[in-house]
Amino acid sequence: MLDENIKNIIAQRAKGNELPCAVAFDAADQLGISPAAVGEYADQLKLDLVKCQLGLFGYQPEKRIVKPVDAVTPELEAAIKSELVNDRLPCKSAWQIAKKFNVRKMAVSRACETLEIKIKPCQLGAF
Repeated sequence: MLDENIKNIIAQRAKGNELPCAVAFDAADQLGISPAAVGEYADQLKLDLVKCQLGLFGYQPEKRIVKPVDAVTPELEAAIKSELVNDRLPCKSAWQIAKKFNVRKMAVSRACETLEIKIKPCQLGAF
């Protein structure tokens, strides 16, 4: 059952039928709910989650914009590999690694592309 107030706030934050990742996280913070809950509301409202902050989905026309890097530092590689769950890096861990290394989130996803490591699950439930 959706809380109508939360549902309306999330619907107002959408652009057309799209809810950008950064907007979803901002809404979660402002509403005091989890990003996963915002993702559930987005599903119920039939909103497409777009513009993943890791570059993994929601970009046109290519869908994803993350590209591999030429090299990954041993420290970043070790940090990524230490957080793997079933050979995948959870989105939340990618964000934490970015913060720890003071790099953009996309830098972590680019390193994962180079290392052929998938990022999953998404904090919003998109993948």
